[in-house]
Amino acid sequence: MPRERSRAVVATREFLIELAKNDILPDQVRRDAKFLLRHFPTEDDIDRAGRIEARAEGLEVDFVGPVFSPVLRGEQ
Repeated sequence: MPRERSRAVVATREFLIELAKNDILPDQVRRDAKFLLRHFPTEDDIDRAGRIEARAEGLEVDFVGPVFSPVLRGEQ
């Protein structure tokens, strides 16, 4: 479901941030986490995508269905 997917992407970003900051982990793991974060969507990106998809619902371009939903701040 879009809401669960949105929450999972936001939580994954937070997890990658924690990995990138964890000095106990090997350097390669921290570097990989930082690399992935470079283009990983932020909570605002997910929220924006969800709002765009919600507005497009019912239009002819809506052939796939919503991928994300607007993020409710503080919900996880």
